[in-house]
Amino acid sequence: MLTVSNVSVSFTGKKLYDDVNLKFTPGNTYGIIGANGAGKSTFLKVLEGKLQPTTGNVSMGPNERMSSLVQDHFAFDEFTVLDTVLKGHKELYDVKTEMDGIYMHDPFTDEDGIRVGELSARFEELDGWTAETEAVQLLQSIGIPESKHQALMSDLPEVSKVKVLLAQALFGNPDILILDEPTNGLDTKTIAWLEDFLADYQNTVLVVSHDRHFLNAVATMILDVDFGKIKLFVGNYDFWKQSSELAQRLQSQANAKKEEQIKELQDFIARFSANASKSKQATSRKKQLDKITLDDIQPSSRKYPYINFETLREIGNDMLRVEGVSKSVDGVKILDNISFTVSPNEKALIMSDNDVAATMILDIIAGKVKPDSGSVTWGVTTTQDYLAKDMGTNFPNPERPILDYLRDFASKEESDNTFLRGLLGRMLFKGEDADKTLDVLSGGEKVRVMLSKLMLTKANVLILDDPTNHLDLESITSLNDGLINFKGGLIFTSHDHTFAQTIADHVIVVSDQGVVDRAETTYDEFMDHPEVQKQLAAKNVIL
Repeated sequence: MLTVSNVSVSFTGKKLYDDVNLKFTPGNTYGIIGANGAGKSTFLKVLEGKLQPTTGNVSMGPNERMSSLVQDHFAFDEFTVLDTVLKGHKELYDVKTEMDGIYMHDPFTDEDGIRVGELSARFEELDGWTAETEAVQLLQSIGIPESKHQALMSDLPEVSKVKVLLAQALFGNPDILILDEPTNGLDTKTIAWLEDFLADYQNTVLVVSHDRHFLNAVATMILDVDFGKIKLFVGNYDFWKQSSELAQRLQSQANAKKEEQIKELQDFIARFSANASKSKQATSRKKQLDKITLDDIQPSSRKYPYINFETLREIGNDMLRVEGVSKSVDGVKILDNISFTVSPNEKALIMSDNDVAATMILDIIAGKVKPDSGSVTWGVTTTQDYLAKDMGTNFPNPERPILDYLRDFASKEESDNTFLRGLLGRMLFKGEDADKTLDVLSGGEKVRVMLSKLMLTKANVLILDDPTNHLDLESITSLNDGLINFKGGLIFTSHDHTFAQTIADHVIVVSDQGVVDRAETTYDEFMDHPEVQKQLAAKNVIL
């Protein structure tokens, strides 16, 4: 059990949160949510002991072990893949290393024999004799073949490093598992595996994630960092969100009878209990949900940006035709003979097991990069605007104030300070925030500025490369809704399952082996279709 007692955290006199008292129990996965800057990752550092709280303390049960997902992808470059995973259990790895070193002694002394005996006993207590087998199986489960287990981490591509570090965190069945954005950089198959792994995990898990589908799949409890407090709520993300909305509605019904409000709450809980996706978690959740009273649910103070994309004109008969596009980078073929058509007002999701390939095709169709061969043809009635993943591309002059930057894209009627400040206010830039220069903005703020720009240009085709990167859950939700309501055409990439499923009606997979193209299908339908899986396998594509 992990216990947080009277914890507060302050920086330069500003209190991030105070009077935090929580107990984290085995068998639960706690999803931690909160706006950017609320202190989610800071709280994890306090739990790990990497940051001392201003007041209070954090304690674990006797002989319990904590493990966390390392964020530095270069931290283990000098070690092999297998050793990197084993280092996830520090004591086990240290015992193994010392034993291996003693066995190398020549001569091997009596003292060496005594010490090896002591170490062997502890190694056995730690299940050390089966540790390598467990590590090998864990690596294979997340797509790292045994042929790579003795390779140095420095020789792995970034996507494989992310997987190995995940395996390191999971290795050895830690009593308390801390995961900060664990789905970042993972392919669809590995995310699905991780969801199942955590759903069956019997120990304590705390996870920060902006992936709503992931939180809904794994979380049994939600920790909400809000109002300068950290509060615990039963259920997954959707239950928290909908219950807070229900609380707001019930609070506004001042004259409603309490019996009617209780009945509405009971009906809501019953619906949610029936829709729980994981059977093991559903049983646990239902018991917890049944204990909720009217006073247990509270409205959230969350602020959602207002995102609404308009178009100056409708798209005519043609939108986009890509024919025979190929592209190599540094002698390596990234795209090979890519051909597809996107019809007017379709919303096409571009997928790839190589993020470079997905970004490259967007750069090409946006006119930022020339293909080695092939052509891109836009309909004559289309106007396009592009949100690139690389913020440097979006802001070539980062020293400019936000207002001046946006004024370049506004119509005459919308170019005055009053209108632009109003737009920025709806995008959560309050007061003097609108006078900031682009170079001092956080990643999430930069994306919100770019979305403001897209609203001003009123293009009838939007090209978006992983637009939920850096955004908090509230901004992701607003962008999601805005794109669902968008009346123009959309071509985008995304690693957010809910975002892709609720927006896309056309899925295109690009690779160095060609393309898999399916119009009039959702993301889930595409991924579940047997014929699609055959095509992906034939092209060696793993999503």
